[in-house]
Amino acid sequence: MRPKISPSLLSANFAHLGRDVEMLNSSEADWIHLDIMDGVFVPNISFGFPVLKYVAELARKPLDVHLMIVNPEKFIGEVKKLGAHVMNVHYEVCPHLHRVVQEIREAGMEPAVTINPATPVCLLRDIIQDVYMVLVMSVNPGFGGQAFIGHSVEKVKELRRLIDETGSQALIEVDGGVDLDTGARLVAAGADILVSGSTIFKAPDPTEMIRQMKQL
Repeated sequence: MRPKISPSLLSANFAHLGRDVEMLNSSEADWIHLDIMDGVFVPNISFGFPVLKYVAELARKPLDVHLMIVNPEKFIGEVKKLGAHVMNVHYEVCPHLHRVVQEIREAGMEPAVTINPATPVCLLRDIIQDVYMVLVMSVNPGFGGQAFIGHSVEKVKELRRLIDETGSQALIEVDGGVDLDTGARLVAAGADILVSGSTIFKAPDPTEMIRQMKQL
C-alpha cells in the first residue's frame, strides 16, 4: 500500500501562502500538515489560528494539525473550528494524555499522539489502542530542514510491532528529514504517512516530488 503524503506548510513561502495551498490542493498530497509552535515547548514560533483560519478556508485536503505546544487541550475548540481531520498532541506535554485523547475524539476529530526522538515507543503501550495515529519525530521538533535521525527507522519498526501485538489500528506517521531515500526506508519499516516540508517545497517541481513520494 502506498504511503499517504502530508506536506508540511511550515516550509511553504509565507509571503505566498495561498499560492502554495492551492498547489497542494491540485497535487497528489493526501493531507496538509500544520505545525503550531509556541516558543515554549519548542524553541520557535510558527503560525497561530488567525493565519490558519484562512489556510483552512483555502484547503481542500484534510488538515493534519500538529500542536508543538504546552497545554494543547486548551485549543481543542480552536482546532475543531479549522475543520481539522487530525489533532496531534505531544506525549511529553500531556500528563493526562488519555483524557486529552478522549476530548479530541468527543470534539469530532481523530486523536493522535507525537513522540520526540528521545521518547521511547514503549511508553505508548497504555494509549496505543485509543489513538488514531502516532507521529514519530525523526528530528527534534521546532525547526524545518534538519537532518534525519537514523535511529527513527528502528523506532518505526518497534512501533509497528507494538501495534501488531496489541491489535491497535493506529497509523504511523513520521516527520523530520523525510526525502525519497529516508522515506523509502520508513515505509519499508512500517510507516503509513510521511510528513515532508523542505524536500517538497524546495524541489524544482513540488507536485512532481509529491508524486514520487506517493510511489515509495
